[in-house]
Amino acid sequence: MTATHWICRALCEAVLKAFFGYEIEGRDHCIEEGGAIIASNHASFLDPPVVGCAYGQELSYMARNTLFKGAFGWLLPRLNAIPVDREQADLKSMKTILRALKEGRRILMFPEGTRSRDGELQAAKPGIGMLIAKSRAPVQPVRVIGSHEALGRDGKIRFRPVKVVVGKPVAFTAEELASKSREGYQRLSDRVLGEIRALGGE
Repeated sequence: MTATHWICRALCEAVLKAFFGYEIEGRDHCIEEGGAIIASNHASFLDPPVVGCAYGQELSYMARNTLFKGAFGWLLPRLNAIPVDREQADLKSMKTILRALKEGRRILMFPEGTRSRDGELQAAKPGIGMLIAKSRAPVQPVRVIGSHEALGRDGKIRFRPVKVVVGKPVAFTAEELASKSREGYQRLSDRVLGEIRALGGE
């Protein structure tokens, strides 16, 4: 873990515990070694640090490519962020993610693709399903509860409890992983979202 990453993590965890009653459930399920997809719901900008602080080892993150041109552009690469172009099929990013998984990195992904407007789960996009099928990497469902209430799309911070629930890795069948169609990828994505939903928070 780099010094920059360690400092940012320590600060985030301190703030989450002090102001948001941060809790972690299922920490013993966390995949700490080897390539894996950490799949979480997404309702707030708080979600990446909330999930990241639940793991003992650093994660890699997918981030909108435009963020790398802003004020945090220098910091994101130092936090293992991978730029993604959401406006088009970004094959370069997909190849980067597949290579990172093969190298043993654990990558946080959001099946919904973008933040929920109301905190409720949205429909899953097929992209994560394609990555699952092509990488065959373990997939761990994670549910963040309360982040939308703490920091919604209006940008207002409210000191509400935030909790992360880490589930057991999803067991896919060989038939599910053999899919090479958009419909098959969508089914994989839907399966992952269902596992996230099952972790509670409704």
